[in-house]
Amino acid sequence: MLLLKPNCECCDRDLPPASPHARICSFECTFCADCVDQVLNGVCPNCGGNFAPRPIRPVSLLASRPASSERVLGTGEACVARRSAA
Repeated sequence: MLLLKPNCECCDRDLPPASPHARICSFECTFCADCVDQVLNGVCPNCGGNFAPRPIRPVSLLASRPASSERVLGTGEACVARRSAA
């Protein structure tokens, strides 16, 4: 089952389960569309893969298959700088 992380690993923006701004790579690294386009240039800093829009889990299934509440933050220089600037 796909892990729905609650935030962008780069800027720490909230990405709720129904967010159309969430992007994932094949390893489920999660970033917002702005960071993917403006900071990462479409390349995952963790694995080097590309990104796709994260599927939206139907609300009716969130109760039995909830999104993760564990926030993940990347340690890459560009992402740390982006969080510091916010």
